[in-house]
Amino acid sequence: MNPPRLGFFTRLLDKASPQRRYQLAIEQIQQAERVGFDTAWIAQHHFHEHEGGLPAPLLFLASVAAQTSRIRLGTAIITLPLEHPLRVAEDAAVLDLLANGRLELGLGSGGTPTSFLPFSLTSEQRGAVFARHLETMLSAFRGDTLAHADNRLYPPAPQLASRLWIATFSAEGAARAGAAGHGLMLSRTQPRPASQPDLPLDALQNPIVDAYLAALPAGIEPRILASRTAFVTDSREQARQRALPGLRQQAQQHQALGHRLPGDNLDAWIAAFDVHLGAPEDVIASLQRDSVLRRATDISFQVHSIDPPHAEILHSITRLAADVAPALGWSPAASGLLTGEYA
Repeated sequence: MNPPRLGFFTRLLDKASPQRRYQLAIEQIQQAERVGFDTAWIAQHHFHEHEGGLPAPLLFLASVAAQTSRIRLGTAIITLPLEHPLRVAEDAAVLDLLANGRLELGLGSGGTPTSFLPFSLTSEQRGAVFARHLETMLSAFRGDTLAHADNRLYPPAPQLASRLWIATFSAEGAARAGAAGHGLMLSRTQPRPASQPDLPLDALQNPIVDAYLAALPAGIEPRILASRTAFVTDSREQARQRALPGLRQQAQQHQALGHRLPGDNLDAWIAAFDVHLGAPEDVIASLQRDSVLRRATDISFQVHSIDPPHAEILHSITRLAADVAPALGWSPAASGLLTGEYA
């Protein structure tokens, strides 16, 4: 198996005005490119600024593309049920040209339930709408006629069909993604069964990977992106102090939604939300216990829900590339990006 590609992910949650949030995220992606990261991923969220600060990810990435030159740019995710699939296909096609073929298109059906209502949908409808919209997008990327013999996607973008990624929490969703030859996107954390609150994340996600690989057609290379929270500082104590406010807030939000946590202290929250933090050696040791990462073709790191100040995010990005990712088998020279493998 090839070494994994190294990614940086942001939900654009810096504590600043919207304009400043966007600028800080661009600076973080630029830093990731400078230190050798292969990919940068951004999330879409409608309406709720404390969950994510970006409703228009492809528009944002067009600006990022103009301010970077090498790093691949991905969506993690576009909530496809809330979008017109042909407009997503058109915008993605234009963006991929402007970015010189650097777009990775991650899609999902989920989102905050109340966000569906202004779009005349309910959260319960998301699965069926996602399936319809995905098929419409794939038809456009194939160059099929669209409701009339004169209508085809322009600019043509057949290349994007092989760069689709599907986010899922379930083995069933992973099997569908695998059978279609799409990439699989795994979350940084996910809810535990009520009867097993201490279950490790890899115990939940390895069966999802198994289902994906079992469904993947012969001759199609797997694409498995594992997102993880990692915050690297100069000392373990510094990281713990910085993590406390953000993880406490996440715990409160988690409990307000009716979820149980295994404890009410920092160590319990670190375990419950699958956080890897500390000096480089702490983060390496923690990540090496996660068996999913040994199966991933891509690993993307984020600082949510710690959400430290911008300068500390930049420092963590640098330490991840210099001190942590090489222990996971990554190096800039070995990445698929530099060999053109994912072009």
